[in-house]
Amino acid sequence: MWKIGVVGAGYWSDKHLKAWQRIPGVQIQGLCDPDTLKLHKKGEIYGLSADTLYASLDEMLANADLDVIDIITAPGTHPELVGRAAQAGKHIMCQKPFARSIEEARHMVETAKGANVRLMVTENWRWLQPIQKIKQMLVDGVAGHLNTIRYIHTDYYSPRFAPENELPQPFFREMPKMLFYEMGVHWYDTWRFLFGDPKRLYAETRRVSPYIKGEDAGLITLGYEDYMGLMDMSWATRQNLPDKLTTPVLPNHQEQLIIEGDKATVKLYSNGTISVIDNNGIEVKVSENNSLDFEESHYRLQSHFIDCLNTGEEFQTSGEDNLKTLELVFETYRSAKEHRVIHF
Repeated sequence: MWKIGVVGAGYWSDKHLKAWQRIPGVQIQGLCDPDTLKLHKKGEIYGLSADTLYASLDEMLANADLDVIDIITAPGTHPELVGRAAQAGKHIMCQKPFARSIEEARHMVETAKGANVRLMVTENWRWLQPIQKIKQMLVDGVAGHLNTIRYIHTDYYSPRFAPENELPQPFFREMPKMLFYEMGVHWYDTWRFLFGDPKRLYAETRRVSPYIKGEDAGLITLGYEDYMGLMDMSWATRQNLPDKLTTPVLPNHQEQLIIEGDKATVKLYSNGTISVIDNNGIEVKVSENNSLDFEESHYRLQSHFIDCLNTGEEFQTSGEDNLKTLELVFETYRSAKEHRVIHF
């Protein structure tokens, strides 16, 4: 039985807690958060007894019998929390974005390694149903040799961040680096999972919303030896609104992926349909209703974490692997600032 201690009872913790309660051989032994109202409310929802609720990680480590610490807090807290968990000899699952800099990320990776504990970054996007299906199609060679890739993410979200509007994550307004830091780790990890590591990158970014400090749109070109790709990512576009906008202001992420190969084109539509277009121009639907199933993605991700603890296999998104994803994120900002191509 793997005994889990969860750090953070905020907005995204529900995904983690629900998944842990479904996975065989796992038991939540502790939940901590300095906000006692939030903490006890989450404890009540998930049937956690009062003696498993703690005000801090130190208190939880001192009083609970734990094997794993699941960190679901903001990036600025990660170095201290990862350090304390590692010092206590606990395996670690840490929320994305993992770190505020490459140096900070490397330090956490080395800290875990030095303590001989396992460290995985909670990167759930690659575990979404459509991404998993497309990965298998690429492994099966459906597209053939790759030529061009277009990855498109749309939402009309940040222009609705007016101060009077309640947001699930209001800190987005104040982030100096917003879209490609908060979401770029998802997109770059998914891109690497599907297509491997690029050789070069060029970025143009833009702030559209007057209610944020960072950027909310960008175009990124990614180059390889014999194929190329484009990321067209925006939280400030009306181009693909599935319904009339309503309140409260919530994200409504829509994703499309077009993979051109010499055998076929693989398309993911924003409604979840995956199709294949052959060299005769015939399009065939191969799968439908592939939603961005966030809760199920966490079940898959957290099951993978436990499987790897049981078998000793490497985590797909280990701390060390995530250094490559973070490098793409931070070099996006450098490329956009300096208006130049970054070579890897």
